[in-house]
Amino acid sequence: MNNESFVAIIPARYASSRFPGKPLAVLGGKTVINRVYEQVAKVLVNVYVATDDERIYNEVKSFGGNVIMTRSDHHSGTDRIEEAYSKIGREFPVVINVQGDEPFIHPEQIESVMKCFDDPSTEIATLGKRFESMGAVNNVNSPKIVVDRRGFAMYFSRSVIPFVRGVDKSQWIDKYPFLKHLGLYAYRSEVLKAITALPQSPLEKAESLEQLRWLENGYRIRVAETEFETVGIDTPADLQRAEILLTQE
Repeated sequence: MNNESFVAIIPARYASSRFPGKPLAVLGGKTVINRVYEQVAKVLVNVYVATDDERIYNEVKSFGGNVIMTRSDHHSGTDRIEEAYSKIGREFPVVINVQGDEPFIHPEQIESVMKCFDDPSTEIATLGKRFESMGAVNNVNSPKIVVDRRGFAMYFSRSVIPFVRGVDKSQWIDKYPFLKHLGLYAYRSEVLKAITALPQSPLEKAESLEQLRWLENGYRIRVAETEFETVGIDTPADLQRAEILLTQE
C-alpha cells in the first residue's frame, strides 16, 4: 500500500485530570501537539488533528496543520477518530490513530504499523515492545500483550501475563519475552466504523482497555514489534523530563 492509502488522525483534548491543556504545553519552544504533528508528517502526507477545543484548533491552524472540530462527549480517542474521519470528505483504506501526547514518536513506529497492512487480512494493527525489567512489567499502567505465533494479539491485560509457573517472580523476565503495549493503532476504515458502533464489553469494563472490546467481538489485532520506547506526556513532571530528553537528541 502506498502513502496515500493512509491517513493519520491525532486526537487532542484540552481537558485532562492530570495535566489540563497539555497539547498546548510548550516543549522546546513548540507546543506538544505541534511536535507530534511534525513527527507524523515525516512519514505521512495526510495528517489531521481531531479536537473539541477552539484553543487547540487555533494552534494547529497557526502552524499550518490540518484540524477538525469534533464533539466533546466522546468516551474514547477511537470514537473521536471515527467522527473526524467521517468529516474529512475523502476515503482512505487505513486510518492511523496517533496519541496526541507523544512528541517523540518515531517515524519507524508508524512505518511498522503501516507495513502490517501489506497483508490484506489485517483488520487492526498496533505496536508492542519488549519489557526490559520486571519492575516495568509489574506496572499496571503498562498493559501487557500476549500474541500468537502469527503475530496476532490473544489478550491485553494490566496484570502480568502470562504466569510463569515454578519460577521466582523476579526471574520471570528471563524465562518469557513479556511484551508492552504501545498505544498506536491503525484500522481499515470500514473496521473503524464497525468497532466504534459496538457497545462496551465485559472485558473492556473489567480491565479498562478499549481494545478488549474488539477482541471480544471477534476482530483480530496484528501486533508489530518495535525497539523504540514511547515517551508520553501525562503530567507536568513528564514535560520537564521531556525537556531534558529534547536536549539529548
